[in-house]
Amino acid sequence: MADAIKDLVIIGGGPAGLSASIYAARALLDAVTLEKESLGGQIILTSEVDNYPGVPHTDGFSLTDAMHKQAEDLGAQIVMDDVQRLERDSETGVFTLTTAQGSYKARTVIAAGGASPRKAGFVGETDFAGHGVSYCATCDAMFYRGKQVYVIGDGNSAAEEAVFLTRFAGKVTMIVRGDKLRAQASVAKQIHENEKIIVKYRTKVTAVGGEGLLESITLKDLSTDEEHTETYDKGSFGVFVILRRMPAAQLLHDLVEIDDRGYVVTNDRMETQTSGLYVAGDIRQKSLRQIVTAVADGAIAATSAAEYLGQSVES
Repeated sequence: MADAIKDLVIIGGGPAGLSASIYAARALLDAVTLEKESLGGQIILTSEVDNYPGVPHTDGFSLTDAMHKQAEDLGAQIVMDDVQRLERDSETGVFTLTTAQGSYKARTVIAAGGASPRKAGFVGETDFAGHGVSYCATCDAMFYRGKQVYVIGDGNSAAEEAVFLTRFAGKVTMIVRGDKLRAQASVAKQIHENEKIIVKYRTKVTAVGGEGLLESITLKDLSTDEEHTETYDKGSFGVFVILRRMPAAQLLHDLVEIDDRGYVVTNDRMETQTSGLYVAGDIRQKSLRQIVTAVADGAIAATSAAEYLGQSVES
């Protein structure tokens, strides 16, 4: 990696980061996009994407692949590396990004690290992660053909994953702490109309157990505080934890304003309270987290960065 100061470093190679890299390339910025795991972020785990305008009936991997190729065709530099520290020199305004492989310096930074799965906190959750407890239905649904599965969560993602699981599982039980689903009406309707899905309201999972693979699950009725344990043959059921995700904002805490849910506060130009630092995608405070909004965030962030640097994006 070069010692020269980059115009822009983009942290994250999901839809927001890839969109930002496309707009940065079109603005002729000396930019690099850093991704620590896999390009596309969470969307590569999505088997069906049918709400991205102009690209009907695709999947997350294919959409990511198209974005990646478009960015590289425009000259974007994309590197697999993990950013571990972000600092800003108060005198020069230059950012230093310490990574697993070295370091970068940049005049502007776009943080587009996305969000990661949130744990439910029941006994045995960590012990059985990958052995009956999963955080991604599209990744692991195939292992539960004809079996019983539990889905913990009440939002859009949980409801959508529950519907997806009915293609494989014999029965899907949604565990909801509240009195109703928080999912959009159209998604909630699919839940209530699907004969394979039952919803247990005012309920939470307190523990799972077994030898090697799951054999039992303990549920608590939040109305009565009573618990009961359901037992199964070893490996014959699974638990999918689909809760609100945790924004990857750890690097930014000293540089930005964070709301009470852990999301970064920006204005509509994706600017944070630190000059030259922009945030895009799922880690940003906003009302809707979808691929299309992440892509829009990335485009706006890169355009704002280019303008900050005194350059204009070609029309």
